[in-house]
Amino acid sequence: MAVSDWTSFLKQTDARMAAVRKGAPDVAKAFGALAGAATKPGALDPKTKELIALAIGITARCDGCLAYHARAAAHHGATREEILDVIGVSVYMGGGPSMIYGAEALAAFDGLAE
Repeated sequence: MAVSDWTSFLKQTDARMAAVRKGAPDVAKAFGALAGAATKPGALDPKTKELIALAIGITARCDGCLAYHARAAAHHGATREEILDVIGVSVYMGGGPSMIYGAEALAAFDGLAE
């Protein structure tokens, strides 16, 4: 799916995720705790962790992952050049499909970094 408006896509996805959190609160709480533990500062800083998550989103072809992690990477100070490096590694590891989703990730970053 090619997303053209990443801000609207995030709003729609946020609403859908709210329904899941309401319907499966224990799972949502556990996932939130896992996310918090995985992304807190440690040997890697939060920006690096978000860049890794974005790379995984590219190779897994997950539009929601692209949106959330592009936005978080921008929030943590990632640059467009860093996103392009992430895309390069993702293409290396994931081939052609990662090239397509790398372009989507760049569009997400460009649309959400403001």
